[in-house]
Amino acid sequence: MQGQLAAIVEDYESAQRRLDDLVEGLTEDQWSRAIDPTRWSAAQCIEHLNLTSKAFIPVLREGLEKARALGGKAPEHYRLDFAGWMIWRASGPTRGFGKLRTTTAFLPGRDLARERVLGEFARLQKEQIELVQRGDGLPLTKAKIPSPFNARLHYSLYSALSILPRHQHRHIQQAERAVAAIRRG
Repeated sequence: MQGQLAAIVEDYESAQRRLDDLVEGLTEDQWSRAIDPTRWSAAQCIEHLNLTSKAFIPVLREGLEKARALGGKAPEHYRLDFAGWMIWRASGPTRGFGKLRTTTAFLPGRDLARERVLGEFARLQKEQIELVQRGDGLPLTKAKIPSPFNARLHYSLYSALSILPRHQHRHIQQAERAVAAIRRG
């Protein structure tokens, strides 16, 4: 597999490891309680990621079909397009952009049972990793996809594949902070 795609797979795998480490020994209260009403609990952070993955997976599949139909080889080095770079920059676990609001479709619901949310996260991780692997050798920068967050915004399939694990690390960091705040009291 091309090195950049292998790095994306590793980003997904490290997100899963971070989440596994976070929930080890976590009580149900620590999982589901937010320190204040303006912040998400760990459960809400991970459910948001599940909602995001469920929205992106069909779009990624369509993007892979487009890339196959375009034909040609993968570039020697993939590059984020401008829109993808802007979203990649904003979606990561940095403080530079501050708090970002999500659209209603990506707000966590009420069924936040730990086993369901974590099981779904693990299942969706495997599916996304498989999609990255299926993109190996394809012209992923030429296939444009719409953002499930805003259908007017389009970026390359490679950009989307790069953004998603970065977004996961942002919200896992948020979940880690939520748990740390609960533990501090």
